[in-house]
Amino acid sequence: MRELVLVVPGSLEQRTGGYRYDARMVAGLRARGWSVSVGELDGAFPGPDPAAESALNTALVGCPDRGAVLLDGLAAGAFPEVLAHHAARLRLIYLLHHPLGLETGLEPARAEDLLARERAALGQVHGVVATSAYTADQAAAWGVPPGRLKAVPPGIERWPQATGPAPGEPPLLLCVGSVVPRKGQLELVQALARLGSRDWRAVLVGSSVRDPAYARRVEAAIVTAGLADRIEWAGECDDAALEAWFEGASVFVLPSTYEGYGMAYTEAMARGVPVIGTTGGAIPGTVPEAAGRLVPPGDIEALADAVAGLLDDPTVRERMGWAAREAMTRRPDWSTAVDALEQTLEAWLP
Repeated sequence: MRELVLVVPGSLEQRTGGYRYDARMVAGLRARGWSVSVGELDGAFPGPDPAAESALNTALVGCPDRGAVLLDGLAAGAFPEVLAHHAARLRLIYLLHHPLGLETGLEPARAEDLLARERAALGQVHGVVATSAYTADQAAAWGVPPGRLKAVPPGIERWPQATGPAPGEPPLLLCVGSVVPRKGQLELVQALARLGSRDWRAVLVGSSVRDPAYARRVEAAIVTAGLADRIEWAGECDDAALEAWFEGASVFVLPSTYEGYGMAYTEAMARGVPVIGTTGGAIPGTVPEAAGRLVPPGDIEALADAVAGLLDDPTVRERMGWAAREAMTRRPDWSTAVDALEQTLEAWLP
């Protein structure tokens, strides 16, 4: 039986794209006979934070010699010294969702420090698994050799076609993502403030506790724009509630400044919901041109125009939705994604 330890910050059950990727891979490997244990670390990540550093070191100390450890980048990226201390004893694999220093809202010095730390961390591991080809290219540019680098994108769930709003209801704009600056909820509200004369309603799904100050800014913008009766805060939803929102959506809108992949886009497209996003990071590689509209990050006017265009033309919405759904049927499912990860691990962990 193959044995593997996955190390993540906090609970694996957190409802973000990165944690959901990790959880699906754990479940898939276990179904294939792997023994996978999960180390859930306390501390403020990505750090550097003394409690987080100590938690990571303690978790690695507890791994047996030659043990295989899959390190979520959020847990390990800021601590290259810890990885260096264990690199000769353990077989460390780094799971790179997106570079830590590219999080929106960081002070320049903080961003540069995180990027430098993560580049150093990648130099201490046996291999790097990136969750998109775009992110793998970034790791390659940092000097990770091809033999130690593999892109393993998320799988696509097979969902029934979304039905959209009930008859007589206005189009529903759905935004799913933690309420943090990188996801662009503030820009979305500012764009919607320009579309008050059109018939629509919107819902923001996602945790508002990861950056409370930013969440308050978004809420204040909603109130200032007079949109409190048209934009609903749904918070962090369970699977059933999230599925209901996707089922009733007319358009999925997530104006992220940057995504290392963007699972929320594929989840919308797999249901036949057209998407509006940005050209930030890996999003153009995730969202086919025929499936939606992408605008420059932070361009409020372009975002408003994109939303208006889909609100005004249900025929275009339908065409883009079908194109999105068709494109997703041609992408690998989760079983194939787990196969790719398993084959990569077996190649690197003889």
